[in-house]
Amino acid sequence: MAARSELSPAPWRKPFAKWMDGVEAGWGIPLLLLGFVAIWMVYLSVAYYGGDLHPDVLETWTYGRSIEWGYTKHPPLMGWVARAWTSVFPLTNWSFQLLALTNSAIALWAVDLISRRFVRGDKRMVVLLLLMLMPTYQFHAQRFNANTILLAAWPFATYCFLRSFETRHAGWAVAAGATAALAMLGKYYTAFLIASFLFAAICHPQRRAYFSSFAPWISAAVGLAALGPHLYWLATTGAKPINYALVLHAGKDFVPSLNEAMLFLLGVSLVLALPAATWALIVKERLKHFAREFRAMDPGLLLLFLIGAGTIAFPAITAVGFGTDMPTVWALQGLFLFAIRVVGSASYPIERFYTVNLAVFVIAIAVASALVGAPLHALYRNDHPLHEGRNFYHQAALELTGRWHKLSNAALTAVGGDDVLAFATAFYSPDHPVYDERLALVDHEPLPPTQTFEGGWAAMCFDGDAPCIAKMESIAARASYFARFEFELQSTLLGQPGATERFTALMVPPSAEPEIMPSPAR
Repeated sequence: MAARSELSPAPWRKPFAKWMDGVEAGWGIPLLLLGFVAIWMVYLSVAYYGGDLHPDVLETWTYGRSIEWGYTKHPPLMGWVARAWTSVFPLTNWSFQLLALTNSAIALWAVDLISRRFVRGDKRMVVLLLLMLMPTYQFHAQRFNANTILLAAWPFATYCFLRSFETRHAGWAVAAGATAALAMLGKYYTAFLIASFLFAAICHPQRRAYFSSFAPWISAAVGLAALGPHLYWLATTGAKPINYALVLHAGKDFVPSLNEAMLFLLGVSLVLALPAATWALIVKERLKHFAREFRAMDPGLLLLFLIGAGTIAFPAITAVGFGTDMPTVWALQGLFLFAIRVVGSASYPIERFYTVNLAVFVIAIAVASALVGAPLHALYRNDHPLHEGRNFYHQAALELTGRWHKLSNAALTAVGGDDVLAFATAFYSPDHPVYDERLALVDHEPLPPTQTFEGGWAAMCFDGDAPCIAKMESIAARASYFARFEFELQSTLLGQPGATERFTALMVPPSAEPEIMPSPAR
C-alpha cells in the first residue's frame, strides 16, 4: 500500500492532486461544488429539453406568489425560497433547474461544515464524493419541493445542534433552535430529526453536562418562538397541511404499514449501497478494524451516529405504529450523517491515489450522464412522454391563453381545472393567472350559489378526465356564457415530431359572469 503512494503519479493525475491540495487552502471544495452544478445543469437542460418543470416545482412557485405562514398542503419555506429566487431570476425552466442544483450545492457545503470538525484534507473531499454517488443531490434534487428543501436545512440544523451540544454556549443554542424551526417550516417530517436530536442527547455519555446547562432550554424556547406564527396560522386555518398529510398518507392496516416500513429500510440500504461498496474498495482490508473504530469514535461522531440512527428508526416505527406511508425519498436528506460517521471514524489516512480515483469516477459518471444519458433521455421522452404530461405544459398554457384572448381583451386572471395543468398555466402563460383553489379538481367543497369570479376564468383538464371536466362544466354553467373546446398538442425535439396529448378547456369571460344583487336589508 505504501509503495503505491511512493510511485510518481501519471501526468493526468497531477491536476487532480493539486485540486486535492486545494481543499485545506479553501478553494478545493468550492471548485468541486461549482463543477457539480455546471455538469448537472448541462444534464437537466439537455435531458428535459423537450419537457417542462415537474408539477411539484410549479406548485412551489405557485405557493410562493403570496408570502404566507403556511399553505394548503405544505409549510411555507419552499414557497418563500421560490419567491426570493424569482425576485432575481426569470420564470424559466433553467432558472428553477439552477435553483435546485444551487440548493444541492449549499446542502453539500453544509455537510462539509460538519465534516471538517472531524476530518481534514482528502477525507473532506471523500465525504462529498461518496454523497455524490447517491441519486440524492442531482436526480432527487431536481424537483425543488418540500422534500428537497430539507437537503440544506437538515445539515445546517444538525451542525448547529452539534455545536450547541459540544459547547453549550447560548449563541449556538439559539442557532440550533432557529435552524430546527426553519427545517420544520420546510416539512413536518423534520419532527423525526428533532426527535433524533433529543434521542442522541439522552443516549450520549455527555448528556448530564448538556441537560444541566441552559442550552437545550434555550433551543426549545427559540424554536417554539420561531414556529409561533406558523402554529398560530395552523390553529386559525384548520391545520390544512396536517389534514392533507393525514388524508393522503395515513390509515393503512398493520400488514401494509409493516411492508411500508420494510420497504423504507430496504430503500435506504439500496441508496447507500454504492457509496458503501466504494468505501469498502478504498479501505480494503482495513475494513476489519470497523468494530474497533466504532467503539473508539469521537464523541461528536457518536452524536451524529445516534442522530442518523434515529432518523431511520423513528420513521419506520411510525409507519408501523400509525399506519402511514413512508417513502424512502423522505429520508434522503439525512443520509449524509452516515458518510461523515464512516469516513470520520477511520483512524488511518486515505491515500491520494484512492481520492483521485474516486474523484475521476464521480466526474466520469456525471459527464457520461450529461453527454450520453441526457440526449438519450430527451430522445426517448419525445416519443414516450413523462406521465405527468410535462412534455405539453408550455404549449398547453400558450394555447389556452391564445384562445382566451380571442374571447376577451382582458388578461386571464384565474385558472383552475386539473391541479397540474393549472399550476403549469399560471407559470407558463404570459398572463400568469392566479391558481384558484375554488376551481381546482381537488377542492371538493361545493361553491356557494352566489360565488362569482371577477375577471372571468379558464380551466383545463386532460381529455378523458371526466370528473375534472364535469366539475368545471358545473361551475361554468352558472355563467350566462362559457366556451368549451378541445385541442391536441404534439411534442417535438429539434423538429422531430413525438407523442401527442389531448386537452379539454372551458372559459368564462368577464362579461359572462353573473352579477349578484345584494340581499335586501332585513
